[in-house]
Amino acid sequence: MARNDTYVIPEPRIGQVGSRTERAGLGATALLLGIVGTAAGAGITTAHLAKAGLDTAAILAAVVLVTGLFLLGWGAVALVRAIPGWWRLLAIPLAFALLQFVLLPLTVAVNATSRPPGPLGTATPASYGFTYQSVAFSTADGIRLSGWYIPARADAAVVLLPGAGETRTAVLGQAAVLARHGYGALLVDTRGHGRSAGHAMDFGWWGDRDLAAAVSFLARQPGIRAGKIAVLGESMGGEQALAAAGSDPRVRAVVAEGAEGQQLADRGWRPHDITGIIDRGMEWVQYTAAGLLSGAPRPMSIPDSIRAAAPRPMLIIAGGASADEPAAARWFQAASPATVQVWIVPGAGHTQGLATAPRAWEARVTGFLDRTLSPRR
Repeated sequence: MARNDTYVIPEPRIGQVGSRTERAGLGATALLLGIVGTAAGAGITTAHLAKAGLDTAAILAAVVLVTGLFLLGWGAVALVRAIPGWWRLLAIPLAFALLQFVLLPLTVAVNATSRPPGPLGTATPASYGFTYQSVAFSTADGIRLSGWYIPARADAAVVLLPGAGETRTAVLGQAAVLARHGYGALLVDTRGHGRSAGHAMDFGWWGDRDLAAAVSFLARQPGIRAGKIAVLGESMGGEQALAAAGSDPRVRAVVAEGAEGQQLADRGWRPHDITGIIDRGMEWVQYTAAGLLSGAPRPMSIPDSIRAAAPRPMLIIAGGASADEPAAARWFQAASPATVQVWIVPGAGHTQGLATAPRAWEARVTGFLDRTLSPRR
């Protein structure tokens, strides 16, 4: 009886490899989309909730956020399952790196470039007993800025710049102090804030153009003499003032409160330990992403601007209760010790110098401006 044996040649076992590769590819794609969706959704949602409440943009961004979180989780699980053996342990440091150096800084960058204009509120210079004008003027790139102008009783004036996400009402107290001393005070909504046009960039990179337009407005006002214009900025506004002074010789003096820096080149005051290295890595990503998202030109670094502005004087005010402001102020001062004064206000929080020590703030700031501008009343 003849044997009729059948030999079956086994096919190459590529099905499992292909399946694992496919899962890894799908997981990586989902993870990438999840990072983008989560950063965009979280950044826009928080920006709009803070300034406009639960508007349409916030609702749509929240949907994107939920979708992004789902894709983020699904993609991470798929990737881990596709990794063989003990290599899966690498998922822990990789997850940390993605969170610290990608997801968080991208979310901050989206938030900083997506904030809608905030309302002005009801307070005006009239609330402090001053007559004022509602004014508007344009920047060199055609952005219409809005502000209030308290006319001068002397031949000198000051531009006042608020912080990130704030409007001109945030510097009303400072403007009232200056106006009592006879200075003209121009309170400005920087672009994308308050009633000014344009898109906000809350690292302050449009400061050069906005400030140049504000100085030009003051230079056209009756009685204001050339060389008698200063800038006072709070937080982001202070950083904008410091960074712009080096390229605009019309700015005779700068008072900057709560300035910590608006790009990586301004953050040399950070410690050089592992925490400082991690912070610098995150900040490089967030500043780079914010520049790309906004299209804003990177300004001159604050130390370079301080050196370029010399011998014009600057006063940097730091809150003594802040963890970082005194260190930043001293580091900025080191760029030109002969022209930069630092005043650390004991017990003051961020931009709370006037609220914490009103008499000392008034004496220090107006004394500095009087010596610098020598106003004639």
